[in-house]
Amino acid sequence: MSAPLPISVVIVARNEERNLPRCLASGRGWTAETVVVLNDTTDGSEAAARAAGAVVHHRPWQGFRDTKNAAAALATQPWILALDADEEVSPALREALHGFFAGTPDRFAGARFPRKVWFIDRWITHGDWYPDLSLRLFHRDRARWGGDAFVHEKVECAGPVATLHGDLHHFSFPTLASHVAKINPFADLFVQQQQARGGRFSAGAAVLRPFWRFFRAYVLRRGFLDGYPGFYIAWATAFGAFVRYSRLYEAEHRKEPHA
Repeated sequence: MSAPLPISVVIVARNEERNLPRCLASGRGWTAETVVVLNDTTDGSEAAARAAGAVVHHRPWQGFRDTKNAAAALATQPWILALDADEEVSPALREALHGFFAGTPDRFAGARFPRKVWFIDRWITHGDWYPDLSLRLFHRDRARWGGDAFVHEKVECAGPVATLHGDLHHFSFPTLASHVAKINPFADLFVQQQQARGGRFSAGAAVLRPFWRFFRAYVLRRGFLDGYPGFYIAWATAFGAFVRYSRLYEAEHRKEPHA
């Protein structure tokens, strides 16, 4: 058996007992370390992580960016593979990562690869959801999580980034209802983000952006090739945009009823 790659798999999770075993199993045996950072967890996530051989830490939630940076600081290996609990390294991606380290990895500060979502009855391979290139492998001394403190955190690298083949599997929405349930939480984050930046409601954006999101996802990015799930995703993405801008309008204009 070949030596494990010099990678710390780092996972930040809250109440992910159902997803963690699959995620952890996909990195077992070929990575040097797995670190699971739990925040406000009340289910069996810790037991599941320890059973898989992971090092477990408990940390308070500080927002996506800062919590992920705190988790990365707990790793001991030079390279970090940041995963969400509902993700899985596919066999093809595992082979691509071995190929990356068999070459000259020190030329790069990080590596990105496509992320593919299972939704309802199929893998989604078009539209806004694919290929969704995600920079998740990075050298701890040459990269860190940056971006907005509320949402849309991203890895920022001080050096070139490689693009690898092989998909990171994503099981983000076990049911359609779970997807619908995410619309309001993301709208909450959008409103916080806009208020922090001094952004204001725009009627033009509220009307035009949802139409653009549907057209881009369903026509330009060929979401129609994913059948009915592709149609739903395009419409739901457009509706999500409409809700976010409407919530921003509400935040700026809401008044209590007169007596």
